[in-house]
Amino acid sequence: MRFEHVLVVGAGQMGGGIAQVMAASGRRVSLHDAAPGAVERGLETMRRSLGKLAEKGASSPDEVIGQVEPVGDLVPADLMVEAVVEDAAVKEEVFRRADETLPAEAVLASNTSSIPISSLAAATGRPDRVIGMHFFNPVPVMALVEVVRGRETSDETAEEITELARELGKTPAVANDFPGFVSNRILMPFINEAVWALHEGVADADAIDTIAKLGFNHPLGPLALADLIGLDTCVAIMEVLRDGLSGERYEPCPLLREHVAAGRLGRKSGQGFYDYS
Repeated sequence: MRFEHVLVVGAGQMGGGIAQVMAASGRRVSLHDAAPGAVERGLETMRRSLGKLAEKGASSPDEVIGQVEPVGDLVPADLMVEAVVEDAAVKEEVFRRADETLPAEAVLASNTSSIPISSLAAATGRPDRVIGMHFFNPVPVMALVEVVRGRETSDETAEEITELARELGKTPAVANDFPGFVSNRILMPFINEAVWALHEGVADADAIDTIAKLGFNHPLGPLALADLIGLDTCVAIMEVLRDGLSGERYEPCPLLREHVAAGRLGRKSGQGFYDYS
């Protein structure tokens, strides 16, 4: 399947980026977000991103954004990519409604970074056509797409989504359906241990990130990366890992929970482990 028409649900940082790369590949995109003003903000972020890429020879912003149509609700399409908040109940409701709205042959994909694909598939009558398509932030720049097969995802669906990722200029890597998949099962304990080091006074935030960047050859330190992801999202992912894998090592550090409770969520709030105001 070519996936000529893609419905992206969620116009935030990830959903807007997904809509951008889909549109830049020449596909027609319908972009929906239930939050008032979210689609407009997503389009403005997309325009700024495309402006930077246009300076490097990419397609003009107007040409790409012309492929994106804001929609007030779910609409029929060849593919849905869900990118709403990392909450299982919210995602399951999106999948239930998408199953009723999109044609029977359409694929329903989730950009979830931790929630089991099989639980989302169970909300539909087409579990063989449900799959994880986990992009990385910032979507227009990062090459990886983690393709996650649910228990009943068909070989055909996995092959179609893997090929789509390649057509988008991404590098697909296939994982099976476990909490956190591969990426966050490795990444979140790393971030959490860095927060523990800060919490216990082993070093300050800048020193911890400098040691990680230069010592491990990482482009971004774990605390700065947590701010980019969103500290609330980090807590949500770690809770999925803790509950799904029954491991105390996935329990979020108290300092991480303290930041979230105080509204210090990282870059999106202007304050996290660093000040972005």
